Amino acid sequence: MVKKNRSVEEITQDHAKSQLNAYKRSFFAKTDNINPEIDKSMKEAPSKRGRDGGNYPDIRLLLETKSKKSIPIMIEVKGIRGKLVKFNSKGEVDNTTAKGEANYSNINGFAVNGAVHYAKAVIDYTESYNEVIAIGINGYMEANQLKTELEVYYVSDDNLSVPKRVGEYSDLSFLAPENFEDFIKKVELLKLTPEEIETQSQKIESKIEESLKALNQTMHDDLQISVGSRVELITGMIMAGLGVEGKVAPLEISDLKGETGKDSNDGKTILNKISSFLTERELPQEKIDMLVNDLSRVFIHSGLSTPYNGESKLKTVYTAVKNKILPIFVSAHHLDFTGKLFNVLNEWADIPDSDKNDVVLTPRYVTTLMAKLAKVDRNSYVWDYAAGSAGFLISSMNLMIEDAKKHINSPNELNKKITQIKIKQLLGIEKRSDIYMLAVLNMILMGDGSSNILHKNSLTEYSGNYEWGADKDEPFPANVFLLNPPYSAEGKGFIFVKKALERMSNGRAVILIQENAGSGGGLPYTKELLKKNTLLASIHMADIFKGKAGVQTAIYVFEIGKAHNIKQSVKFIDMANDGYLRQNRKKASLGVNLRNVANAPERYQEIVDLVNYGKSYLNYFTEDEYIEDTITLEGNDWTFSGHKKIDTIPNEADFIKVVGDYLAWEVEQVLRGENNG
Repeated sequence: MVKKNRSVEEITQDHAKSQLNAYKRSFFAKTDNINPEIDKSMKEAPSKRGRDGGNYPDIRLLLETKSKKSIPIMIEVKGIRGKLVKFNSKGEVDNTTAKGEANYSNINGFAVNGAVHYAKAVIDYTESYNEVIAIGINGYMEANQLKTELEVYYVSDDNLSVPKRVGEYSDLSFLAPENFEDFIKKVELLKLTPEEIETQSQKIESKIEESLKALNQTMHDDLQISVGSRVELITGMIMAGLGVEGKVAPLEISDLKGETGKDSNDGKTILNKISSFLTERELPQEKIDMLVNDLSRVFIHSGLSTPYNGESKLKTVYTAVKNKILPIFVSAHHLDFTGKLFNVLNEWADIPDSDKNDVVLTPRYVTTLMAKLAKVDRNSYVWDYAAGSAGFLISSMNLMIEDAKKHINSPNELNKKITQIKIKQLLGIEKRSDIYMLAVLNMILMGDGSSNILHKNSLTEYSGNYEWGADKDEPFPANVFLLNPPYSAEGKGFIFVKKALERMSNGRAVILIQENAGSGGGLPYTKELLKKNTLLASIHMADIFKGKAGVQTAIYVFEIGKAHNIKQSVKFIDMANDGYLRQNRKKASLGVNLRNVANAPERYQEIVDLVNYGKSYLNYFTEDEYIEDTITLEGNDWTFSGHKKIDTIPNEADFIKVVGDYLAWEVEQVLRGENNG
């Protein structure tokens, strides 16, 4: 007889295993090996107690669907009443603290929480598996009978590793061969809502920023690595650490041995791995040569490979990258991760007269807004003449693929379309080699849309054509142009707009630029643009670059290929109150520096609806913040403030207020004895 509060975990485990045996399902116990990749993920991920490695799920399976897809199943068992699952106040599996850190107390203490932890480890630390079933089983004794309770969750890369509840079950029969396909169909319907995706994306971005800032602090304080080397250093290490499935093994920390030989030092070891990574990603050889040559400065000629007490600075940094950065990087493949990297690693740069301060990478929520304003869909051809880390192209790619999934039902045709989107429908040009490297890495992570990321001066070196692949030397048929230009370029950057739009015949251009470019600073380009393009909207932006650039920005939206008619009504919108509260605390997380305090996502969607569909969509913004008015053809009256109506005619309320103020003043004088009547 088992005492009331004694754990019956082993009995519960045996009960679960007997069910699997009855269903003729092979399983793996705690110490069994599944395959090298999953076994390695269990060793590399933090344990459920928060220690280095050593994850041992109670029961594991690797089941194959009829479509030949292998799905890992992680089962964690507990044996005390009340130990099935721990939820947070929102009813979610509570595996993270309020600070976004792993809640190891819950992960270790509850069956579902532990199973979800193991599932996420497989997704974060393997290349082959992007979806896992997490099962928590709890047993307890009641009237001398074993009672079991069982909860099932689905954890997937597409759902940003947010566990989605499949349901509560009385046994494991849903894993039986005759039931498994129906179970998988149910699982595949579990998708995040757009709101859930945005919430999780912000959590991931905050974690990315926090990890990068900690690493940046180490490079600054402990290792004295110059600001100018940090972007290339981390970018190269990420490439080395990713590897290419089946072709290039990811760089291991143990591969860096602190040797001093010309061809065996840590810098050379990393650079060789980077070169192999780029080659197997099938980048053009000239791109590979350029990237490897640029990275040689940091990995070979910087002295960072020199060992001190047996360990080089490169190994110290790579250990942090491998353990803290890469797992987030892999799980956040849909985000402009490298744009965040660039901004964080350059925050401490003090180069007041350098052109490097002319580069500010656009936040993701703004690049997505602009892609929506451009009406990007599956048939769009999008280019950016100052691509930065490719943030605009990534936001566009996400929208294009999302639209393709809505309209294409055939899996084969959908895969073909997604490949075409990545290979043929996106093009970016970036002049600076360090940022170009970020763009290439970003697009590789998105599924290798790096083919048409070009390292050129878009004003003087780019022809307007494809420069690689089957379409080489053919014109790129752009119908969407997105841009945040360098601030110091001619016309505040409008020279880039003129150059691109001269090569386009239709579509939309959406430009984020210093607002005064629209009040004369962009001349003569702004005037010239109106001869062949129509200004549709002018949006006065909030302080989106707080702490990074002291400029007031605006978004200008154009219809391409149609001369502006002076009778055309332009939509002027004041978006200063965009719903976000911003701070500039360098060591604070994204959640502190950027907080949604007034329906920010809804306000951003409202801007899209106002520009595309008109005043009837006013909800969060007021009529004072939305104006429809005409402009001249001079190109100098595009700003919201220039069209805001200020009512200077006094009304009765104004009269009453003035009289009231005067009488209050007289009474105050009498009370002070300064007015004897």
